[in-house]
Amino acid sequence: MKPLLITLAVIVGILSIPSLVPEKPTPNLSDQELRREALTHNMLPVPREREGMLRVADNPVNPVTPEKVALGKKLFFDPRLSRDGTVTCASCHILEEGGDDNRPTAIGYQGRANPHHLNSPTVLNAALEKFQFWDGRVHTVEEQAGGPVQAPFEMNMTPEELVERLSKDPETVREFAKVFGENNLTFANVRNAIGAYERTLLTRSPYDDFLDGNDSALSPEAKKGMTLFMERGCRGCHTGMSVGGQFVKRFPLRRYLDDYLGFSFDPKFRRKTSEFPFDNVGDFHGRNGQDFFRVPVLRNIARTAPYFHNGAVKELHEAVRIMSKYQLGREFTPDEINATVEFLKSLSGPPVDYGYGTKQ
Repeated sequence: MKPLLITLAVIVGILSIPSLVPEKPTPNLSDQELRREALTHNMLPVPREREGMLRVADNPVNPVTPEKVALGKKLFFDPRLSRDGTVTCASCHILEEGGDDNRPTAIGYQGRANPHHLNSPTVLNAALEKFQFWDGRVHTVEEQAGGPVQAPFEMNMTPEELVERLSKDPETVREFAKVFGENNLTFANVRNAIGAYERTLLTRSPYDDFLDGNDSALSPEAKKGMTLFMERGCRGCHTGMSVGGQFVKRFPLRRYLDDYLGFSFDPKFRRKTSEFPFDNVGDFHGRNGQDFFRVPVLRNIARTAPYFHNGAVKELHEAVRIMSKYQLGREFTPDEINATVEFLKSLSGPPVDYGYGTKQ
């Protein structure tokens, strides 16, 4: 029995240490070096002008036009898309609140909660993502727009019922004919119009100003956090203009035996009951049940609490700690967490006015 306990203790000790190799110190990068590090890894600023937006966010299969965007915005806020006429796209994607609803889980038709306790991802900058939904099962905002309409716990409509309802309104029929041609009020075009509107919902922030060359756009603490973000490996997954949404990755990537056995000197420690570093309310396990999740967009992350797929974590500081430990393999210190949070705050900003007359 004693040899078994000794062996177990050794295994626990080894698995509880992220790395036995001392970590290289994080370099002190100049503003130019930090900016170059981001830009050379495709972490580009959101365009200020419409032409730039169209280059990065337009869909050749569903081209953005002013008329289509106007129709899409109207549908985004239209309660007719829900069975009882009380839920809109904007109910779960509040543009003034960061593009989500700040709830742990989405609430839809007749107060129904998502059965997997999934919270609402932000719609802001979603057009820059390569994957939509928490499991990344579709690739465009047009595809995504049709999902909530049909989900029984969100809007609870069928495509046929929605088209029939909208077709009873002569003004709506005329608007669809103007944008898509006569007799083209279809469910596919409802999705296309909403998608076109969502493609214009790109946001700029102090981070973009820094990337554009304004050294004073970020505080020294935010620059320290950005350096950690770039050098410690965060950008490996949270990359691109959207700072996320480009991959579907396993989470958690690392697991620690002591989490399950209860060996810890932390007074706040609570033994885990699943692979996640928080209660997995809703029992959702990502793509194919294999714990693969779409990497979230970090733009406006400071405004979209609570965090993770089921909204189990309320504070951004705790989310950063979890990610550093379970994805990077080396938990950030409190000072490093504070600096990283300051950088993440610099990613918050309002939608750019691209001149479509849709600015909130």
